[in-house]
Amino acid sequence: MSTRFLVLLAAVAAALAQAPAPERQMHRWWTDRPPDMRPYTPGAKKMPLISVKGNRFVDPQGNVVLFRGLAISDPDKLEMEGHWNREHFVKVKEMGARVVRIPVHPVAWRERTPAEYFKLLDQAVDWCTELEMYIDLDWHSIGNLPRGLFQDPMYDTSEQETFGFWRAMARHYAGHNTLAFFELFNEPTTYYNKLGPASWEEWKKINEDLIATIRAYNVQAIPLVAGFDWAYDLTPLRLSPLAAQGIGYSVHPYANKRPQPWEGRWEEDFGFAAERYPVVATEFAGFPPQSPFGPEIIKYLEGKGISWMVWCFDPEWGPTLISDWNYTLTASGEFVKQAMHGAVKPGP
Repeated sequence: MSTRFLVLLAAVAAALAQAPAPERQMHRWWTDRPPDMRPYTPGAKKMPLISVKGNRFVDPQGNVVLFRGLAISDPDKLEMEGHWNREHFVKVKEMGARVVRIPVHPVAWRERTPAEYFKLLDQAVDWCTELEMYIDLDWHSIGNLPRGLFQDPMYDTSEQETFGFWRAMARHYAGHNTLAFFELFNEPTTYYNKLGPASWEEWKKINEDLIATIRAYNVQAIPLVAGFDWAYDLTPLRLSPLAAQGIGYSVHPYANKRPQPWEGRWEEDFGFAAERYPVVATEFAGFPPQSPFGPEIIKYLEGKGISWMVWCFDPEWGPTLISDWNYTLTASGEFVKQAMHGAVKPGP
């Protein structure tokens, strides 16, 4: 090592020694509070409270309510693209929706931060309350939560984050009638065993614990629990339903889940459950012209008393119901609008 290099190294060391230490940012961490501490109360009792009675949803007078609705895209995406506004929800209402599914992706929840994300959700609650639509709030992850393995980066989460999310939602929207449903996890799947093993008993226990956490703050929101196979398979309910009252189960009956004829397979896989529990088809899509799937699934669901919500009211997230931000309906969108207005009648 040369003398010249040693002299230079010594000079650098001396300069670093004389440099002032960076000032620590003042953060009075001991005063931090969760962003959801105070319940959101505007319009909290404007909408009639929905509850569970037997295998149906009912209003305060005991009338059975069958929900027809659709999913919007993530509020974070809509806000970034300039489409997060009341008019968007007006267009949803014009479709005939009585319930709006709002998917919250874990990556968006983290990157926007909970405090900022609540500002968007509070706006959605205000708009939906004013327009007399209920909300299904959906933790939109896909994968194997117990193993911590997920289908794509936008779905990455953890049990800790999932419990924290629902604790925050339950506390912030405690007593708000517009928040009818808490869809606890969008689509559980092992992705053909590529995301590790999963057992129903383990998944059941996680959901029972989530429900207990939610109800410590919020006794009225209705938790919706999904089965495996991307929220399609509810067959474990035959032997081992959740030990929880006042809940529903979600199903995603896409056409590609089973070959035709569909009805018998739907009955085997999830329809049977509607005889004992409230079931909601919280996501399905794809109604090309001349396809029998659309009329058949709507007739089947309504004939079983299963509420439903269609994916997706966004021109980029397919299968789409609109083709552009002028809200031009696709063929699927036209079909869904007719179905939500009752033009597709339930089967015998």
